[in-house]
Amino acid sequence: MDGIPTAGTTSEDGAVTGEAVNGPQVGLIMGSDSDWPTMEAAAEALAEFGIRFEVGVVSAHRTPQRMLDYAREAAGRGIKVVIAGAGGAAHLPGMVASATPLPVIGVPVPLKYLDGMDSLLSIVQMPAGVPVATVSIGGARNAGLLAVRILAATDPELRTRMEQFQADLEKLVLDKDEALRTRLLG
Repeated sequence: MDGIPTAGTTSEDGAVTGEAVNGPQVGLIMGSDSDWPTMEAAAEALAEFGIRFEVGVVSAHRTPQRMLDYAREAAGRGIKVVIAGAGGAAHLPGMVASATPLPVIGVPVPLKYLDGMDSLLSIVQMPAGVPVATVSIGGARNAGLLAVRILAATDPELRTRMEQFQADLEKLVLDKDEALRTRLLG
């Protein structure tokens, strides 16, 4: 889609950069560029696993035709999962889900008022037949990791990397447990 840049690697300073080699697998969209500080965590998680993705602003209220075009064309462009972040009324994830057969992960973006609770309730309360997988308020990293898991269902190499990620998380917790016990018990 015109105007939606693709990315998929990180530079040494951690910024998300780079061009997709074979086209993006994940669409990472948000209702406003002000959502990027929240949504960047999803991009970072995808980049950690080498997942090609695109990033763009697609507003359900200000650019409804662009949003519908994006949703309808995503699968044909090779997108396999859409991560959609929105605050306030947060209609973007649900509207995209209504116009695409792809899995959509909704990220409630916290705003000045109500701390994202309005966004969460809007995204999670979808009518029957229009599912949106919803992560916690501001939970963009988990949205990225969920997209990795969805892709890993049909990619054994990616599944192996996810299993290693899970093992590393377990080791981190066990190391913290040991450190705490050592500190408290001497």
